[in-house]
Amino acid sequence: MTRKTDSFDVIAQLAALRRYALSLVRNADEAEDLVQDALTRAYERQASFRTGSNLRNWLLSIVHNVHVDRLRRRRSLERRHEAAAEIADHAVAPSQDHSVRLGQLRGAFFALPEDQREALHLVAIEELSYREAADALAIPVGTLMSRIARARARLRALEQDLPAGTTPHLRLVGGNGDDQQ
Repeated sequence: MTRKTDSFDVIAQLAALRRYALSLVRNADEAEDLVQDALTRAYERQASFRTGSNLRNWLLSIVHNVHVDRLRRRRSLERRHEAAAEIADHAVAPSQDHSVRLGQLRGAFFALPEDQREALHLVAIEELSYREAADALAIPVGTLMSRIARARARLRALEQDLPAGTTPHLRLVGGNGDDQQ
């Protein structure tokens, strides 16, 4: 057992890892972060290191893989931001009434009990299926459906309390329409 630990001396490899990380990212702070992330991954996967293998090469490949993962994540984020920017450029600024109403709706959503808010968020905003949302919350599907129904009822009640002449902005999502109260 001590033989495996002796062969896994990453401290002796830190200088090489830092140099390689610096050559990849060309920024000292980012290089330190990259080395730290790589060492974390190396310790998590220490069992996959074969005793007698070249530790330095193994660690350098982890630094490389962590760097590639970061680049992919950054590019993916940039693509999502660009797509959002394209949509935002075409959006029309809402009227003041709409902004106020949206603020009221947001407040009503956040005023929901936590269990109802969680359930409604996962299904209505994150677009998870009932099964996926129930699994995420570790509750039965029936319980999830009940929480969503109560949350929607509270929000519909908010819409019914609107002043005369105001049109409701909420619509029933997923239902057949005959469950109106």
